[in-house]
Amino acid sequence: MKIFKKLRYCLLAVLILAAVTGSWAGLSSKNDTEDLSQLRIRLLTHLVRQQMTVNHFSHKPLDDTLSAAAFDLYVQQLDFQKRFLTWSDIQQLNRYRNQIDDAIIQGELELPKVAARLLRLRIESVSDMVSEILDRGFAFDEQQVIETDPEKLDYVEDADGLRDRWQRILKYQVLMHYVQLLDEQGGLDSNSARQRADATAVDQALLRDSIDKVRRSTEHLLRRLKEQTEEDHLERFLNAFVRAYDPHSAYLAPDALEDFEIYMKGSLEGIGATLREDDGFIRVVEVIPGSPAAKQGQLAAEDIILKVGEGTQEPVDVTETRLRDAVRLIRGKKGTEVRLTVRKPTGNEMIISITRDVVEIEEGFASSVTVPIPGEQDKAFGYLRIPSFYRDFEGSREGRQARNVTDDVRRELASLNKQNIAGLVLDLRDNGGGSLSDAIGVAGLFIATGPIVQVKNSDGNISVFEDEDPAITYDGPLVVLVNRFSASASEILAGAIQDYGRGVILGGEGTHGKGTVQAIFDMDQPLTYSPLAKFKPLGALKVTVQKFYRINGGSTQVKGVEPDIQLPDRLSFLESGEKFTEYALPWDTVTNVPYHRWEENLNIEQLRHLSRQRVAKGHRFDNLIAEIQHNVKRSRKTLRSLKLTDALKQREALHASGIEGTKDEVLSQNKDHGSLRDRISDDVYVEEAFAVLGDMRRQYEDSEPRVAGQVSPAR
Repeated sequence: MKIFKKLRYCLLAVLILAAVTGSWAGLSSKNDTEDLSQLRIRLLTHLVRQQMTVNHFSHKPLDDTLSAAAFDLYVQQLDFQKRFLTWSDIQQLNRYRNQIDDAIIQGELELPKVAARLLRLRIESVSDMVSEILDRGFAFDEQQVIETDPEKLDYVEDADGLRDRWQRILKYQVLMHYVQLLDEQGGLDSNSARQRADATAVDQALLRDSIDKVRRSTEHLLRRLKEQTEEDHLERFLNAFVRAYDPHSAYLAPDALEDFEIYMKGSLEGIGATLREDDGFIRVVEVIPGSPAAKQGQLAAEDIILKVGEGTQEPVDVTETRLRDAVRLIRGKKGTEVRLTVRKPTGNEMIISITRDVVEIEEGFASSVTVPIPGEQDKAFGYLRIPSFYRDFEGSREGRQARNVTDDVRRELASLNKQNIAGLVLDLRDNGGGSLSDAIGVAGLFIATGPIVQVKNSDGNISVFEDEDPAITYDGPLVVLVNRFSASASEILAGAIQDYGRGVILGGEGTHGKGTVQAIFDMDQPLTYSPLAKFKPLGALKVTVQKFYRINGGSTQVKGVEPDIQLPDRLSFLESGEKFTEYALPWDTVTNVPYHRWEENLNIEQLRHLSRQRVAKGHRFDNLIAEIQHNVKRSRKTLRSLKLTDALKQREALHASGIEGTKDEVLSQNKDHGSLRDRISDDVYVEEAFAVLGDMRRQYEDSEPRVAGQVSPAR
C-alpha cells in the first residue's frame, strides 16, 4: 500500500510538472535561481487554480469578472488607508484588472511585482517628507480636520496631495499623544481641561516628547514596509485571488499555515484572540472564552489593533502589517504584559493592558447556574452558556476520553433537572461555532429523533444529518439567546430549535450568517515523492466546499437566524456579519425535509407583544438604548478636529461621561471574569429572557396539557 501511494504521488507530481513547465529544459542556464523561482510560482499558481476551480463550492468560472474582483481586493489591501499611492498609480495598475485570470493560467504574475516596486517608490518618497513635516512642527489653533475612515477617502492626485495627507496624519498622531501625556501627567478633570484649553499654552516639553514618539513609530512603520519582499506581495496577491471566490477561502502561506496549526492544536502563550488581516488593519475576529483577553474584559470582536507595546516599551504601529508579524508581537511569555492600542467600532481609541498566559483554546467549557424566580419560593430558572462547540478531535483519534460540548451540556442539563428548574435560557451569544457533530448532538438533547441540518456539497449532493437518539434530556420551556456573533454551528442549533418550535429565539437583529464549511488542502502533500519536493513549502488553501441549510430548506448563509423576539441591538451600528462582507456566497434554498414540530402551541405573537411592552415601558433597556444611540452617532462621525481645544474638550467629555474604558465600550456580552451568576446579574438580555420564560410558563398553564415526551436520564 505504501509503495502504491508513493507511485500515485509520483504520477501526480509528473502531471503537475508537465502542466507547469512542459519539461526541465532550460534550468541549467546561468539564471538557475531566477528560473527556479519562476517555476515555483508557476507550480504554486497551478495548484491554487486547480483546487479553487475544482473544489470550491461556487464553481465560479475563471474569467474577467473573477479577475476584476481579485484585482479590487488586492489593490484594497495594497494601500487601504490611501497613505502612499496616488490616482496615477492606481491607473497604472488598472491595466491588469481584467488580466488576472490569464496570468493565473499562464503562471506569469506581473501585477504583484509591479505593485511592489511602485509601493516601494512611494514609501521612499513619504520617508523623505516625514522628517521634514515633523521638524517644521504644527499649529494646533487652526481649523483643520482629518478623515479617519479610509473608505471615505479618495487617493490623492499628486505628490502635493500626498504631503498634505501626511501632514494631517502626523499632526493627528502628535495631537493624540500630547493629550494623552497631558492627561497622564495631571489628569484632565473639568478644571484642568479648561485651564489648558488655550491652544497657545502648549507644554513644549510634552510636545517634543509627543513628536519624538510619533517620529519613532512612523520610522519603524516605514522601515518595516520597505522590508516587504516581492514574495510577500505574491502571497497577498494569491490570497486576494482566493478571497474573490468567497471571504472564508484563503491562501495560507507557509508561515500563516504554521500560525493556523498552532491555533488548531489548542494552546499558545498569548492573549487568546483570533485575528485577521483586513484591508491593512489587524481586526479581532473572536476573543477565546477563558483566555486572558476574555478575563480582562475590554478587547472585543471587531476591534482594530493599531499598536502593540511590550510592557512600558514604545508601542509598535501594526497598520499595514502582515498578520503573522502582528501575532508574533502580541504573543509572548506567560506573565508578561502586552499593551494594545485599539480602535473601537465607535471610533474611540483606547489602550488595553493584558497579561499573557497559556491559552487553552478549549478552556471555555459549557457552564450553568440557577437563578431564583422572584416571589416563588423554591422555584428557579436555569441558565446555560455554550461559548463554542468544542471537541477534542485529537483525543478521539488517539482513543482517549475526549472532552466535547455535547457531553458537557448533557451533564449540565442533568444537574439542572435535578434542581427542578421551571425554564431554561440557553446562551449562544458570541459563539462562533465549531464542531458540526456537536451542534447536532446538542440539538438532540432538546428533541426526539429528527433531522437537524442539511449540508450541500460542491457537486450538488445534499446530505441530511439527524439526531438518531430518541431520548430527550430537557423538555421544559426554552429560550435561546443569540447575537450577530453567533455563527455557523450556533446558527444550526438555533435554526433547528426554531424550525421545530422547540423554543423561542431571542436577540438583536439576527445572527452572523455564516452558512459555509471550509476544508484545508495541503499543497505540499502531492510533492512529497517527486523532484518537485525542492519547491516546498508551498503552504495550503482553505477552501469553502459545503453550505449549510436548515431543515425548512433555507440557508443560514447571509440571512442567519432571525430571532422570534427582537430586542434593541447594542451592536446595531456594527457592519458585522456575512451580509456586509464582499463576495459572500448568496442566500438560497433547497427542498425542505419532513420533520415533526414540537407538540405544544406557543403563541409567539403574544410573547413578542409582552416583550415589546416591557422594553417600551420599563427602565431596564433605557441605558442600553441611550448607549446604542450614542454609539451610532459616534460611529458615523469619522471626521476628527486637529485643533487642540477640540481634542481637550473631547477627552474631557469622555472623562465626564465615563464612557472611555468602561463596559459601554466593550461589545462582547459574556465576560470571563467573576462567577457565572455575577456575570449575568446585570445583563438586561438575560433578564428579559427570564421574563419571556415566565410568559411561556403562563401560556402553558392556560393551555391544554402538552405532549413532549419524558425527560430521559443522563446518558
